[in-house]
Amino acid sequence: MTKNEFVDHVAQKSGIDKAQAARSVDAMLSVIEETLARGGEISISGFGKFHVADRSARKGVNPRTGETLQIAASRVPKFTAGSGLKKAVKQ
Repeated sequence: MTKNEFVDHVAQKSGIDKAQAARSVDAMLSVIEETLARGGEISISGFGKFHVADRSARKGVNPRTGETLQIAASRVPKFTAGSGLKKAVKQ
């Protein structure tokens, strides 16, 4: 599903027009992005948790040349599904 399709579904489910749904979706994504950029986390009961994880520096291999290279440490966004979402997907 693309973002536009998602916005269409949100508009249909909530009974608002597409422009309002698009602003709502954009606002939600913006809040998630800003919170994770600060290193925070967002927990939505029954749905899941967005959080930031630290990846340590590690060695990797270029598959084309076989050359060993150093991969820098980084911070990455993560999502952990909640029990309600897991149950919905399982059925």
